[in-house]
Amino acid sequence: MEPHFYNVEVNWRHDRKGVMCSPELNRDAGSCVEVATPPEFPGGMPGIWSPEHLFTASVSSCFMTTFLAIAENTRLSFSKFSCQSKGKLEKVDGKFMMSEIILEPEVTISNEEDREKAERILTKSEAACLITNSIKAKVTMIPTVRVAD
Repeated sequence: MEPHFYNVEVNWRHDRKGVMCSPELNRDAGSCVEVATPPEFPGGMPGIWSPEHLFTASVSSCFMTTFLAIAENTRLSFSKFSCQSKGKLEKVDGKFMMSEIILEPEVTISNEEDREKAERILTKSEAACLITNSIKAKVTMIPTVRVAD
């Protein structure tokens, strides 16, 4: 496969805030995102996406899209997928870093017979996620598989 490139442009607006866009995305559809220093840091701003949120979201959304592809390829029948995620920021060896991402995916299946298959796909998705494979942070998954009522 040939390399793929994904372009992002960030423009500073004021204080510790800017706007992030991609020329590959439709700017008319509101695809630009305000980004700022998180409020835990000097000059940080609450209520705006931070690099730390985006880092965590990148792992979580890649995990979801990997799960969806594997589930489709293996014909797993499911009615719901959601994933809560937490990114842990801490100082390690004198430097701030995102040291851990905790993924808590929940999959709802129709039949109890598919539970083991769903669990395998979740595990495989974590291992195959290209963002997870591209970062230093530890990724911990705490999966839940439910059977629909």
